Amino acid sequence: MNGDSPLTTRRKTFYFIITAVAAVFVLRLFQLQLFSREQYGKKSEENSVRPVVREPIRGRMFDRNKRLIVDSRASYSVTVTPSEFKENVLPLLSTVLSVDSERIKERIRRGRQYSIFAPARIKRDVDFKTLGFIEENQDKLPGVGYHVETRRSYPTEVQASHLLGYAREISEQQLARSDGFYKPGDLIGFTGLEAKYETALRGEKGYEFSLVNARGQIIGPLDDGKSDIPPKEGFDLYLSIDKDLQALAEELLSGKRGAIVALDPRNGELLALASGPDYPLSRFSGVTPPDFWDSLNTQNDKPLFNRATMTRYPPGSTLKMVLATAALQEKVIDTNWRITCHGSFRFGNKIFKCHPTTGHGSVNVIEAIERSCNVFFYNLMLKTGIELWTKYGEQYGFGSPTGIDIGGETAGLLPSEEYFDRVYGKGKWTRGYLVSLAIGQGEIGASPLQMACYAMALANGGTIHQPHAVRAIYNKKTAEFDSVAYGSRTLPVSPEVAGLLRQAMYLVVNGPGGTGAAARVPGISIAGKTGTAQNPHGKDHAWFVGFAPFENPQVAVCVLLENAGFGGSQAAPLAGKLIERYLKEGNEGVKTLQAILDGRGGGQIDIAHARNETR
Repeated sequence: MNGDSPLTTRRKTFYFIITAVAAVFVLRLFQLQLFSREQYGKKSEENSVRPVVREPIRGRMFDRNKRLIVDSRASYSVTVTPSEFKENVLPLLSTVLSVDSERIKERIRRGRQYSIFAPARIKRDVDFKTLGFIEENQDKLPGVGYHVETRRSYPTEVQASHLLGYAREISEQQLARSDGFYKPGDLIGFTGLEAKYETALRGEKGYEFSLVNARGQIIGPLDDGKSDIPPKEGFDLYLSIDKDLQALAEELLSGKRGAIVALDPRNGELLALASGPDYPLSRFSGVTPPDFWDSLNTQNDKPLFNRATMTRYPPGSTLKMVLATAALQEKVIDTNWRITCHGSFRFGNKIFKCHPTTGHGSVNVIEAIERSCNVFFYNLMLKTGIELWTKYGEQYGFGSPTGIDIGGETAGLLPSEEYFDRVYGKGKWTRGYLVSLAIGQGEIGASPLQMACYAMALANGGTIHQPHAVRAIYNKKTAEFDSVAYGSRTLPVSPEVAGLLRQAMYLVVNGPGGTGAAARVPGISIAGKTGTAQNPHGKDHAWFVGFAPFENPQVAVCVLLENAGFGGSQAAPLAGKLIERYLKEGNEGVKTLQAILDGRGGGQIDIAHARNETR
């Protein structure tokens, strides 16, 4: 080699390098062919096979009598496959769909982030005329197609908008924290039961596998569709709601601002939940017009606001049984303790009035509830103290969410010594702050749902069941009903005290001096309590809580009417109509489902894990 010229040496070095590189390539090719054939064969197949998502049919909802109240129907969405779409088509597509070009580009951009080969939704719920144009002009609209989806339909007159809720297109924030099921443009439950039971309702996506050429164009189905995976329908919800009772509640609130809640005090099942004003869910089932959405958000009556679960108003005299419970249970007083009411009560330099201003004379705790004597409870609050009042208020559920399975509820406000120390400073508030609390005024705040749960406990002798709207989930995988487990707790109230409170509430409606006589219904023994809550911004709010029948309560109700005046004259009659409707006509037809649940139904599902465990 020493005799070789420099040119010959460089040539040999070059040949050696070329040979070495070639050997590496041959060895690598040998390795890929022999040892990695399966792995990379799959990769190659993926480049030639495109999965197309097929959306599942969303689960339905039935009322307690198995009447369909939420269904799904066929709908068509126009899509664009980013890898096939041509920018020069944008003006034509924008005109055909009546969608702004920038909006189309944004949707394509979002879809491209997911996959350039997956169709991205551009517009939902398009009509047949538009579909026909797209079908006839495929050569002018490369990458543009459509597929069948479903949209919600509501086959009854019931609105139940705040209860049932609606689904809408998933946001980027929701997509980022989702479980991988969703892609841009998918619908997701957003409010109410649609959101709370999203995983059960949504079903499972299916896939159709198509062969594509090198340019990404579909040339036909893979193996005649044998590999396709059909979508699986979502599970159905069987609700505790009585359709007709719900319709009546909505009718009673027509033209009013307020809420009505009805529960079964034996188990916490929600029989009706209405908030007025409400809105038609059908406007959310397809494409929601921007002007309609804007009107909902700008109306003074705030129809999107759920007054049944999200308000925090002073409950007025309906709260008097909390103080009575504390004083009787802790033996601060008994039924022999009496106060003489002259129509007003002085504390310091302030006068607190009673109704009527002529006074009630000598009353004990039962008579004070019956006749709604404020003076009696002013005195009783100072005798009992805020510590016991707060303790029993917490036991009744005030100041905490109820845990209802529709979400979106307020915790309310239940003042305590610690609360006043925090807000006003330790030692900087006096017992004068407590006087108004005695009659449900001041800084106490509760929702109609919390008040209905309170009425439930008064009705059944001291048990609060977790309020809920879903009785069972029909599992389409097992063809069984899965019952749903809910919690209950019992208040530390003796049967004697519970009986006295029930007796007092019976007299409110049926006694000679009762303030709730307007709730009476012939043939039904109703117990209740009226409330008129002062409102610094306008007319008083009217409240009524009650239950029936007195001997064996099957329904507990709360009625709130904003700025309506006296609870006894405004809210009580509505409660009477609701109770009459349910007990005389509505409490039928629920035994079949219950028998299934008691007999052969599937296992229980804890409500806290229902969304994950019902897939």
